Formats: sequence, C-alpha cells, structure tokens
Amino acid sequence: MVTVLFALSLSATAVFAQKGVEDGSRFGHGQDSLNCLKNISVYTEYVKTNNFKDAYPSWKAVFDEAPWAQVATYTNGAKILRALFAAEKDGAKQKEYFELLMKVHDQRIQYLDKLNTLSKTKATKGDIMGTKAHDYFSMGGQDNNAAYAMFAEAVAAEKHNLPYYVLMEFVDASARKVKAEETHKEQFVQDYIAASGYTAEALNNAKKESAKKNYQMAKDNIDAHFINSGVATCDNLQAIYAPKVEASKSDLEYLKQVVKVMKMLGCTESEAYFAASEYAHAIEPTAETAIGCGYMYYKKGDFDKCISYFDNAIELEQDPIKKADYTYSAAAVLFSNKQLSKAKQYARKAIELNGAWGKPYMLIAQMYASSPNWSDEAALNKCVFFAVIDKLQRAKSVDPSCAEEADKLIRTYAGYTPKDEDLFFIGLKKGDAVTIGGWIGETTTIR
Repeated sequence: MVTVLFALSLSATAVFAQKGVEDGSRFGHGQDSLNCLKNISVYTEYVKTNNFKDAYPSWKAVFDEAPWAQVATYTNGAKILRALFAAEKDGAKQKEYFELLMKVHDQRIQYLDKLNTLSKTKATKGDIMGTKAHDYFSMGGQDNNAAYAMFAEAVAAEKHNLPYYVLMEFVDASARKVKAEETHKEQFVQDYIAASGYTAEALNNAKKESAKKNYQMAKDNIDAHFINSGVATCDNLQAIYAPKVEASKSDLEYLKQVVKVMKMLGCTESEAYFAASEYAHAIEPTAETAIGCGYMYYKKGDFDKCISYFDNAIELEQDPIKKADYTYSAAAVLFSNKQLSKAKQYARKAIELNGAWGKPYMLIAQMYASSPNWSDEAALNKCVFFAVIDKLQRAKSVDPSCAEEADKLIRTYAGYTPKDEDLFFIGLKKGDAVTIGGWIGETTTIR
C-alpha cells in the first residue's frame, strides 16, 4: 500500500511540475512555476542596479524554461548579454555571449504571437530583425552577407519606422557587399535610394530634437557611404542600366525605376535615362517619363519636341510643386533658345504654381538682363536693370534660400543702371516710374 501511494505521489509531482517550455504554459506548473517567478524577481532586481553578472543565471533559467513568461525576458536579456559581451576579455566567452544574443532575437521571433498578447505595444518581426542585424553588425559578426540579409528583411518590412542606426548600418553593409560583389551594384543603388528616403521621412516625422539630430546624422552617413562607394557616378549608372534597359524595354515597372533613380541622382543626360523614359512613355505616359523624353530631345537640339514633352509632363503631373519644377525647366530651355517672351510666360506660370520659390523670379531677371535693348534711347535701355533688380529682390523676399545668389547678381547688375546725368537729359530722375516696353512690359522705379 505504501509503495503504491509513493508511486502515485511521484507520478502526480511529475505531471504537475512542468516547465513552460515543456507544456506551452506561460510560467510552467507546480514547483517549476514557483521557480520561474522567483528567477524573474531575482534577475529583475539585479538588472535595475546594472549588476548583469549576477542577473545572468536567473535570467538564463527563465529564458530556457519559460520562453514566453514576459517580454522583458528578451529586452532585459539583450541588455544583460550586450553588457557581459562588452566586459568580457576572453574571446571564447565573448563568442558564447554573442551566439546566445542571436538566439535571444530568434526565440523572441519564434514566440512573438504569444509575447504580443502580454503587451499593449506590439513588436514586429521586422523590428526584431533590425535589432538582431544591428547587434550582429556592431558586435563583430563575421558574415557581412548574413548581416545584409537581416538588414534587408528589416528595412523591407519596417521602412521609416526603424531606428536611425539600423537604416545607416543597412547601407554600410550594402556598401561592403558591393565592394566584394560587382553584381551587387544595381541593388546597392536601390538600397541607398530606399534608406535615404526612409531616413528623410523619419526625420520629417520626428518630434524630439534628439531624434531629429540622430536621423540627420544617419542621413549624412548614408550619403557618405554612397559617395564613397565608387558607384555614385552617372557613368557607372549608365553602365549598370544601359544593357538592362534594352533587355527590359517592355517591363514598365523596371523602366520606371530606372527613370526615378537616374533623375534623383541627376543623371538626366545619360542615354540609359533617355531610353528608359522613351520606352516607358510609350507604354504608360507619366510626368516622369515625359520629362525624360523632353531632356532627350533637348540634348538632340530639337527644342520644339522638347517643349512638347515638357507640356505633356506639366499636364500629367498633379503635384503643384513638381508641376512648377517642370514649368520652370521649360522656361529655362526656351531661354537657352532665346525664345524670351515664351520663356517668361512659363516662368510666370511656375510662380503661380509655387509662389514661395525664388528661382523663376531670378530666371526672369536674367532674361531681362540678356536683352535690355527695347528703345532707341540708351538711358531707357539701362532702366531695364531696375526691373532686373526688382525681380531679384522679389526672389529673395519669397525664398530666403536664394538670398546669397540674388544679392550677388544685384551687385553685378546695379553697375549697369543709368547715371543721374543720363536720366536728366531725358527728363527723368530718382523716384520716377518708367515703363519698359517691348516683350518685357514692366513698370519699374528709378533709384
């Protein structure tokens, strides 16, 4: 009878005392549950005082035995392991901590759905993967391809929601990859464009000054990685894209991507940009492809076709700021072809679309200065430069970013205004209004 009761007692204890990792429960059952709660309490107190060495044994027990006991198992576990790794001098022990940290991230992803039931703020796989990539990359992970793959997965999932350092390190890893693999060049350009855009978006959304400072620093570093990569030249982009554009001339999405990248990087005079624009425009006309075709015909010297495509871009574009940019570009092309009256019309349209932009005013000023002779009277022709200065003053009043360039031009053109004695002989003086005739058609004040 005693033997039977003892056997039953052992059986009951074995069934009731189970670890969470064994039965899927949060803390385990029986004595294992009590041990888990005790270990949580012990290691949490040690973490509060940054005593990571003494926190480690209790934390490790929770990590191994109750994998979804609490989210803090993973956040505190990462903190413990990073600190122990940094303080450790023995290479083998460091490696042990590093590998365990990687396992922490992997296990958190494994139990993510259950862990998210314990917290109001839900973690995502992409966010955890970004943290894992950061730890791998910053703590000496030897396989850059592995780091890059983790970063790429995180960036694709989380975009601008990632911490600044993850976006920055993603481009760093991609830059290292491109140095080892010639075939990675095109993807590196895409990585740079994506990370730069996401960082700019995060910077724009940031509320705290510290966050703004960090994202600006990340953006500067991302740009530096791109510039220093050796890939960031129009010649390189031409070499990368030219054969692929011809092979993909019916692939609209690829063509649009080429147009976007080359325009963003200022390679709008490259043959690959022209070809991609023309092929894409034939399939699905957009403002971007129309502008590309416009630049192509400008380079070929066909100004009528160039302006026709620019007009098409202006018509297709919905964003008034971009529409103003295209209109200004058309004005600049017409100015270069000495079609001054028409150029002025486009510049004024650009001002209507974006009144806070100084460049169209400056362009009109330069048009006036390029053709001041409207009268047989030399002093009246020189009065055109008062109108020139009016436009430059207006440019810097609406757009402070133009002030330095506008002031420089004002100093230059002020030297072309008529002298008092020249004005005296035609019955004019300072303070008088004078109307400039011809294509200019402006009234200005003598000063």
